[in-house]
Amino acid sequence: MKKLFVYLLAAMIVVPGFAAKKDKKEEKDNKPVFTIVKQLPITSVKNQNRSGTCWAYSTLSFFESEILKKTGKAYDLAEMFITNKDYLERAEVTVRMHGDSQFSQGGSAGDVLIIIKNHGIIPEDAMAKPGTMIGDTLANFNEFFSVMEPYVDAVAKNKSKTISPQWKKGLQGIIDSYLGETPEKFTYEGVEYTPKSFAASLGIDWNDYVSITSYTHHPFYTSFAVEVQDNWRWDHSYNVPMDEMMRIIDNALANDYTVAWGGDVSDDGFTRQGLAVLYDTKSAEGLTGSDQAKWLKLTPAERKNFIDEMGIKAPEVVPTQEQRQIDFDNWTLTDDHGMHIYGLAKDQYGREYYLVKNSWGVTGDYKGIWYMSKAYIAARTMDFLVNKNAIPADIRQKLGI
Repeated sequence: MKKLFVYLLAAMIVVPGFAAKKDKKEEKDNKPVFTIVKQLPITSVKNQNRSGTCWAYSTLSFFESEILKKTGKAYDLAEMFITNKDYLERAEVTVRMHGDSQFSQGGSAGDVLIIIKNHGIIPEDAMAKPGTMIGDTLANFNEFFSVMEPYVDAVAKNKSKTISPQWKKGLQGIIDSYLGETPEKFTYEGVEYTPKSFAASLGIDWNDYVSITSYTHHPFYTSFAVEVQDNWRWDHSYNVPMDEMMRIIDNALANDYTVAWGGDVSDDGFTRQGLAVLYDTKSAEGLTGSDQAKWLKLTPAERKNFIDEMGIKAPEVVPTQEQRQIDFDNWTLTDDHGMHIYGLAKDQYGREYYLVKNSWGVTGDYKGIWYMSKAYIAARTMDFLVNKNAIPADIRQKLGI
């Protein structure tokens, strides 16, 4: 009897322990365990802080990787040089359009390429670093744009019959006051450069870069200006079917090229922790153990909590060309953010992801890196910049490049 009691006591101790281990296993099953398939060299993660300059940070990160690939040398290029030049040119267009062109912080990868072609580029240390002009350590455009926007609006909508060029000098003064002046000459590693001669010294051909998109409201294998407000230059992208768009990304990575990505990060599946999955909320309805009516009664926060609990085991939507167009036309696919794709990974269930460098600082579960599923990228891409030599030969032939 005493022996039986000892066995029963032991069972009482062991069973709870076993249950606890099972719960931990289930919890682990819902969290991604990534295996890196390919990872290309990138420069350090930066922090755009309180500035709408993801387009400058992501595209310069892309070019830094292009330079690394070509020369083996790492550079830290100046985002504030790009924004200084870009905002004046954006204001000029807004004034020419009498205020009918949006003047805002956002931009595109094409802006960066055009600024470099026309004005050159400089290293980070050749002008004031982000935030230093206002006594901060990182960029903060809140006051800057609250001063600049009404200035540009006043010029664009003034009632004069003619307009003088003086407003440009005034605006340049505002820009320089907040971002710092761009140098005409500077010295880097003992050599004197201008911004243009420095750009020419970096070892890459600035004419090698093209923008890719995928929509059906324009013919495939032609180019058009993607109709979003931040594409204020009406810079053209080559239009290809969705499956070929994805082939270009995969071919680029396979051949050691990275991609400057622009797209939508407003989905619930894009988390602040470093994960982006194209969750299928309709399929998730049937996984709650309830009917659709109950699912629809859940608040958005409750639905998100349910999906978060499922983690990477949650079902994903299969992206289609048709749905991309619907989402673009009804504004659910928007031009939110720019990031830098530089690798491939798989989770423990075989789902494939791109390694993507963000510009929100060393944050999230992966220290500034996001794992974005291939389905998410296929569905939520607005456009991306890539070296034309990274495009498969048959697609290049169709595009005539």
